[in-house]
Amino acid sequence: MTEDNIRVVLVHPTHPGNIGGVARAMKNMGLTRLVLVEPREHPAPEARWRAASAGDVLEAAQVVATIEEAVAGAQFIVGTSARERRIPWPVQDARRCGERIHSHARGGEQVAIVFGREDRGLLNEELELCNLHCHIPSHEAYPSLNLAMAVQILCYEVRMAALGTSEGTEEDAVWDTPFAPAEDMARFYQHLEETLVQIGFLDPQAPRQLMRRLKRLYNRVRLDEMELNILRGILSETQKQRR
Repeated sequence: MTEDNIRVVLVHPTHPGNIGGVARAMKNMGLTRLVLVEPREHPAPEARWRAASAGDVLEAAQVVATIEEAVAGAQFIVGTSARERRIPWPVQDARRCGERIHSHARGGEQVAIVFGREDRGLLNEELELCNLHCHIPSHEAYPSLNLAMAVQILCYEVRMAALGTSEGTEEDAVWDTPFAPAEDMARFYQHLEETLVQIGFLDPQAPRQLMRRLKRLYNRVRLDEMELNILRGILSETQKQRR
């Protein structure tokens, strides 16, 4: 099922009631895979009470130590962000994100929707793991959304996309090779940075925004496994020639 390919990730949630509210919001829209990154309190009675009839989603929630573990295996990652960034990242509203999430999941890809802390959202380093940022355009008079409310909005848009008849776009067409998962991309970025330092292109004492811009580039393009292997091979040969 398409829904089985979608996971909702909560990074460092502090209020157990919000976790329960998220579980309920997910089940309302047919999603069941919940991942918690170092929750402050879990399990908790308040979470079970707020989850109501979605206790099964709550009980099955996976608890991990890092966001990297939470998105492991994911080939398309959407991070929610309300902040302006020094380096702009591809960003779309919840409706378009919902359509793209459904399209990728329907095509067999593993998709992660990542939500940040209640008080400060996702850090820049966490947002850099994402292929796309989702912004919910709330009213400027009161832009703050409760965590469970934000999850409900995005899950609703995914549900509406699933109920619709959209055929997707060219970027969502069936691909000949699986897209690279998050952990392989992380290893590629480490390999790329090491190589750029070795050839003198990147000064580790004054890196500026080089790696952040390169991550934005490759996350926007989305590499498949063959393309990633080719680039890793080029980097390895470059290191060999440098030595």
